[in-house]
Order: sequence, then structure tokens, then C-alpha cells
Amino acid sequence: MIRTSRRLADGREIIYFDADGSVPAEGAHAAEDTRDLPPVSTRSQLRWDALLGEWVVVAAHRQTRTFLPPADQCPLDPSRPGRPTEVPDSEYQVVVFENRFPSLSTGVDTDLPPIAPGAPLAELRPGLGRTEVVLFTSDHDQHFAGLGRDRARLVVDVWADRTAELGAIDGVEQVFCFENSGEEIGVTLSHPHGQIYAYPFVTPRVERLLTSVRRHREATGGDLFAEVVEAERSGPRVVAANDSWVAFVPAAARWPYEVQLFPTRRVPDLPALDDAERDDLAAIYLDVLGRFAHRFDTPMPYIAAWNQAPVRTGREDWWLHLQLFSLRRAPGKLKYLAGSESGMGAFITDTNPEDVAEQLRAVVVP
Repeated sequence: MIRTSRRLADGREIIYFDADGSVPAEGAHAAEDTRDLPPVSTRSQLRWDALLGEWVVVAAHRQTRTFLPPADQCPLDPSRPGRPTEVPDSEYQVVVFENRFPSLSTGVDTDLPPIAPGAPLAELRPGLGRTEVVLFTSDHDQHFAGLGRDRARLVVDVWADRTAELGAIDGVEQVFCFENSGEEIGVTLSHPHGQIYAYPFVTPRVERLLTSVRRHREATGGDLFAEVVEAERSGPRVVAANDSWVAFVPAAARWPYEVQLFPTRRVPDLPALDDAERDDLAAIYLDVLGRFAHRFDTPMPYIAAWNQAPVRTGREDWWLHLQLFSLRRAPGKLKYLAGSESGMGAFITDTNPEDVAEQLRAVVVP
């Protein structure tokens, strides 16, 4: 993999990633960003919810971010004469750049009061971290499921590269790679892309999983992650598997269509995967995405969320895995997070996990 770092007009970093030998080593991706851009807003902050014991990121400046522009005005396409975009080059393979409307930033304003106005228990901290955009291809009309194995493998390597680099930033506690796909999910730009958040705290989901793992070990002496993976590998909810990975519908799935991908070897994060495991990941991920794309007449909207170990804590207990889920429950019907889910955090699912696994296994991907 060839990695080329440049700067955009407002100082943000942009990194081009190319497969080995696919671009000349000297002078690659030298196009300049000719736009006249305002400074990037860095006013995000963290506020502590004392009742729930969780951090909330406040990033009000993101209200002005670009929202569903026409396809011919997409800021993630390659630049062309008369229309410069976020990517100065006229073509690219995979690109990563700092978000223009960041939820978290290394250049964040640190001059904050210690608490929220009138709330002595609501501690305030700067929104330190980094938020990046990952462009999977220069083809605006493509989807991840159609990238092909070579490009998917390059994306896996990019995720691993960014996880290692962002995890080394002072103050970052967790790196989260994810993709939102489909307008129903809330995507504001239709170009195939994902994002990466480098959080200055361990997220509530990861904290809760680690607590469950430790509680299980104290109660039984067992390894909860290992027991779950072993049971699901031979169970009725397997959707796909290969030498290094297994993809299954979890027994207590919360979403109408949900698949989790686990490597069969315990690793804490994406950088820890070896070459064979990365090859197998690209293959099984495309397989499962293809099943999502062809389960109904139109591709399912989805969220793909990498659950990686925190940077400094719980790494010996963690098992890397991907959550892939959709809120579509039937053709033309969505699962809304209404009173029980949004108000109480208690999920009520509209589908049976064993039936969903059977349906996905039966999908024929062209």
C-alpha cells in the first residue's frame, strides 16, 4: 500500500492510499486545492451526563454541513476543471481526509469553563480527538458491495492504518471505523464513503461489553467472547464463514436485519489482523453486504460498525468484531426507534433471528 499525505486549502490533512505499484512513487497526487475555504470550526465540547454516567459530544457547528447536494455537485467526487472538490486529484483509489465539520478535533478550543452553565455536575471538556472521512472509490455511483476484493482489501488496510495512527494521538481512548449507507440511515452525501472517529473516552457500548466480559469471568471463570463465537460458529444463525471469519445473526438481535462478523482468532483490533485474515475479511464482508443488497428489491440501508478494543484499557479481554445492521424490516417498511427503544433503551424486534439467518443464507448474489 502506498500512502501519500497532502494538505487541503484550509490546512486539513488528506491522505491518498493506492495499491502497491499502481501509482508512480514520485510526484503522485500533487494536485493543489484551489478553493478559498474558511477556517475549520473547532468548537466541539464534551458534557458529562451525571445520571447516565456517559459523555455527550456537543458539536453545534455541524448544523451547517453539506446536506444531500445534487449528484453533479457532490463534494466527495474527484475535482474536475471548474469544479474543485474535497479531493484535488482527478481520480483516486481510497482517500482519507479530516472532516470539514468535525465532531472532534485535535485543534479544538481548550478555553472552556469547567462545568456547563448552571449545572455543577455536568463537567465540560474540550472535544479533543479527530474525525475523518474515508472515500472507498472515486466512482460516485458505486457501493461497497460492488468494490471487488482488491479494493475491499485496500480499504481494510486503510482502516488498520488509521486505527493505529489515530490511537497514537495523545488523549484518544478509542477508534471507531464505520459506514452509514442509505438516506434512511441519515446519510447526507451519497458518494460511497465511511467515517472514523477517534474518541477521547471509551464509548458506552464498549464499556458495557467489557463489564459483561469481566462479570462472566468472575462468575464462571469462562471467556464470554470465546464462548459466544464458539457457540455461534456451529449454530443455526450462521450466514457465511471462511477459514478466518464467521458471520452470524446474533441470538438476541436488536435490529430487523443484523449480522455480526467475528474473526475466529482473538485479536483486539484491525491492525492486529494478519494478511490472510485481511484477505478473508474482504471476501466475507463483500459476501454479507451482497446478501443485504439483494434481500429485497432495493439495497438495504445499513450501518457497519467496527467494535475495536480501547487504546489503553481492556485490550486483553476484547475480541474484534463488526456489527452490520439495517432498520428495514420489510419492503417499504422501517423499524423506528420509538417509545421503548428511544425512551427506555429496551429493544423490541420485529423479526426472528433464526428466520433472518435462513433468509440471508438463501439470497443469491449475482
